[in-house]
Amino acid sequence: MTILSNGHFWKYSEFLENKNYSFEKKNISNSLSKEDIDEAYLNISSWKGYSPTPLIELNKLSKELHLNKIFYKDESKRFDLKSFKALGGAYAVEKISKGNKEIVVATATAGNHGRSVAWGAKRLGLKCKIFISEFVTNARGKAMADLGADVIKVKGNYENSLIECIKQSTQNNWQIVQDVAWKDYMLVPKYTMAGYTVMMKEIVDQIEQDKISHVILQAGVGGMAGAMIAGIARYLENIPKIIVVEPESAACVLESIRTGKIEKIDIKRESLMGGMSCGEVSLVPWEILKNSVKYCISLPDDDIAKTMKLLGNASFSNDKIIAGENSAPGVICLITCCEDSKIKEKMELNKDSNILLIGCEGDTDQEMYQKLIKQ
Repeated sequence: MTILSNGHFWKYSEFLENKNYSFEKKNISNSLSKEDIDEAYLNISSWKGYSPTPLIELNKLSKELHLNKIFYKDESKRFDLKSFKALGGAYAVEKISKGNKEIVVATATAGNHGRSVAWGAKRLGLKCKIFISEFVTNARGKAMADLGADVIKVKGNYENSLIECIKQSTQNNWQIVQDVAWKDYMLVPKYTMAGYTVMMKEIVDQIEQDKISHVILQAGVGGMAGAMIAGIARYLENIPKIIVVEPESAACVLESIRTGKIEKIDIKRESLMGGMSCGEVSLVPWEILKNSVKYCISLPDDDIAKTMKLLGNASFSNDKIIAGENSAPGVICLITCCEDSKIKEKMELNKDSNILLIGCEGDTDQEMYQKLIKQ
């Protein structure tokens, strides 16, 4: 060991095995169908500026962890938005507007989803209203304003911004384009998730002969994780082990899988992993996640900055990777699992394993990125 053996102890908070695990492709496609997935790929791949994002091998890290291959999907190269969310919100805007230039779209966001909605609205010449909480940095707010959106800052956390978005949208007849589902609001989050599945189509085309044995997926409200599992059910013949990773302060998927029903977390402090700091899993992804996820892991914020730095200075691969704070958890999760011999054995992580990690964002907040890698 060289990169990892400098006396640093990599931490996880909790590890949970899903007692209700059962990966049923038919049940998954009931939530997000083959037709939904195929239509999203057909549309998005025809957009101006579309190209698949890179799939990078973390060859230095796989050697240290005694694994076969580690694949890292680098979403910092997604359009010019530097995040996988470019695929979801913008696609949902296209689907609900149906060519109508008169509608106004609105959303609440911690950053990347709102940027996608604003970009999608600009693409189609629509007006856009974005609600952000007081914890969203000015740089993220400015990025959305630069795309032509009206950005409204709301006192309190993300949930407060969502409540305000729903209230004003109802009063003004704006179309909400949210990545979170609730009762009677399921279609738009489904469109958003369908957009995310484009990543899995690209990965399958990029991966050649290697069979993926493990997939580590970040979860906030669960949209990306649920979408990737739907993509796995659609495109992969084998069924890899699915691991969900979350901040310890907002492990709503872990707690819900523990009890078998949606549990709401009271977030006492905001995580550095801001895009994953969500207190409740969304309804659409929950139907997929509740049985398809094999293991859940929660992490403290301790290793985020270190991991971003190691990715950025090519310690894990031959490539320098610009990874935002929400991209680091998958890497940390894998390292901690390999360093805990019991978990490593249980998860069957060995010299034949091919692991897929999602580098879900780049430096979407450049000021924050620079601050963290200089720690």
